[in-house]
Amino acid sequence: MPRSISNRPGRKVGLPRGAMLVLTRKSNQSIMIGDEIEVTVLAIMGEKVRIGIEAPRSVPVFRKEVYLEIRQDSAKPEEERKAVDEALDRLKTKGE
Repeated sequence: MPRSISNRPGRKVGLPRGAMLVLTRKSNQSIMIGDEIEVTVLAIMGEKVRIGIEAPRSVPVFRKEVYLEIRQDSAKPEEERKAVDEALDRLKTKGE
């Protein structure tokens, strides 16, 4: 019988759904999210932390403020949504 998510290592049993798991990492240390997403602390500069995220291209990764803006734009007419999608695609291909 497979283990439930709440019994996986690194997760406290009995946490309510949506609770935040808090981990401590030093520079050059990572955490894994599932089998395919790795989040690495690249540098710590005062109150700023530089992180690197390795994830499959099929998984969208955005800063939260960008994500919220995209979601807000999704309420706009289809033509504007297409323009946002095209702009995001151009940004993705530029980074390759």
